[in-house]
Amino acid sequence: MPILTHLTSEKHAGAIRRSGIRVATGGFGTYRGVFCMPVLPDYFTTHQWLRELKRRGQRTIVAVDFRLRSDDPAWVGHYNRPHAETTVGGAIGMLMELADTRGFEVIVPRKIRNDEILRFRTPRQVIGWRYQPDANRTRPCPCRACLPNGTIKSRRLRRRLDPTGERY
Repeated sequence: MPILTHLTSEKHAGAIRRSGIRVATGGFGTYRGVFCMPVLPDYFTTHQWLRELKRRGQRTIVAVDFRLRSDDPAWVGHYNRPHAETTVGGAIGMLMELADTRGFEVIVPRKIRNDEILRFRTPRQVIGWRYQPDANRTRPCPCRACLPNGTIKSRRLRRRLDPTGERY
């Protein structure tokens, strides 16, 4: 029975401890389920989503480890591409065979009960990527969809990248 981890804000830990991890409602075109990653020997792969989640204003992210059966249904794929329907065991096998797992996610289409949860832990808070997996050393997109109003230093960044303000 594989162990998976779900990253969430520290403020949700008490509710998860009492009643489990509920299914994310997801927006248009996204999958409904619990977003998670398997606990693999590669620490970065397991916790790669941490910095992207922190970018939305969460101070401390906790990892909720839980155990599922290998034959439970799941979806696996890159976050901005279609996902493959498989089992939890199949998803883990697929991730272990990939050379670059950045941006991949596993989605379990059901609630995780509190009796399936093994432990809560606080991973290092500076691991992972922001914006997109290969965004390092690339210019950020200053459009209002990628850099919404209210984002830290968004006005300064837009002025620097598009001083005339014509494009955005």
